[in-house]
Amino acid sequence: MIPRGASGSDLLDKLRALAARRAEVDADAAFPGDTIIDEVLSASEVVIQGRRTLMLGSNNYLGLTFHPEVRAAAREAVDRWGAGTTGSRVANGTLAIHTALERELAAHFGKRHAVIFTTGYQANLSVVAGLCRAGDVVIVDADSHASIYDAARLSGATTIAFRHNSPEDLARKLARLPSGRRDRLVVIEGVYSVRGDVAPLKEIAAVCREHGAYLMVDEAHSFGAYGPRGLGRAEAEGVLDAVDFTVGTFSKALGNVGGFCVSDRPELDSLRLLARSYVFTASGSPATIASVRAALRVIARDSSLRERLWANTRRLRARLEAGGCLVEPVESPIVSIPVGEELPAVALWQRLLEAGVYVNIMLPPACPHGACLLRASCSAAYTTEEIDRAAKVIAGVVREAGVRRTAGAESPIDGG
Repeated sequence: MIPRGASGSDLLDKLRALAARRAEVDADAAFPGDTIIDEVLSASEVVIQGRRTLMLGSNNYLGLTFHPEVRAAAREAVDRWGAGTTGSRVANGTLAIHTALERELAAHFGKRHAVIFTTGYQANLSVVAGLCRAGDVVIVDADSHASIYDAARLSGATTIAFRHNSPEDLARKLARLPSGRRDRLVVIEGVYSVRGDVAPLKEIAAVCREHGAYLMVDEAHSFGAYGPRGLGRAEAEGVLDAVDFTVGTFSKALGNVGGFCVSDRPELDSLRLLARSYVFTASGSPATIASVRAALRVIARDSSLRERLWANTRRLRARLEAGGCLVEPVESPIVSIPVGEELPAVALWQRLLEAGVYVNIMLPPACPHGACLLRASCSAAYTTEEIDRAAKVIAGVVREAGVRRTAGAESPIDGG
């Protein structure tokens, strides 16, 4: 809820304006962004304000946060390696388990090289800003994640946005650049995190190939869910070899925190000395790295997790639509419901939380003003009973709030 027109003569004016905006909401009610989870009971259920709550906002797509092998690996790593590294990868922060995970990620993707990072945000910062510099061109999808835009700014390169999911607009933008140069990087996402829509990767890869542009794909929300081996949208579209740099995160399907980049380009290894956010950030903790390695092994051998994820996703979508909810028409584990303006959307989110269901809420600047939405992230961890209960609660609360189901419309919440 960042207010518009918040600039002033005092550095703190924008913070005061935000506090005033926050005051428009019931001070005693839960508020997006500062909700405290008192206890985590399982991969599907938490305790918030003393109430057992179904967690549909975690991005824990495969439910691996509570997998016994993953938790055991974390415990063993703490006993062997200690709680943290207290140093960056280029200082004292590279343990044998860091390089082992890099080898395993590269092998998992069938690539020659991999670099891991402490966060997924840092992965995008490091790769884009490490590859590009002033005089280069970064061309990003208009709906790209904040980390991609921040990375482009950090690089100093000229940044150009093309219309969301439009290979035609990308081709027009590339055609305007001087030909015969390899100083341009196209950055897209496999699945976009707000609405859950997927990129037309095959067409975009063809455009990049025609115009000699390098292609980077952020598979944060698609790794583990798409493709015969769960490698993401590029694998699902059959263009994995056409992607120069694949970036991903540990904080979604792998159930932890961190990020990675895999590539067949040998130059990737030089990022270790060029990417400032890699050089000057402490490395991932032993517990994190060991549990990610365990999660990767589970994903590699157990395709049933991916099958359950999609079965649950389709069930949740079907139940919500049967209950009268307008759901974004995309095939993705991200299930989004358009709701309209900010304050009514926050009130709807609060009602759902009081009813025992936690979902994410997308507010500006994550979405345009007047286009706020609720976002549920499906998981393989849910039982059919939990899916049905969540759908019943969401549909009931949405109906009571007056969200209109109107095909092709914004479906705003009625006033008041």
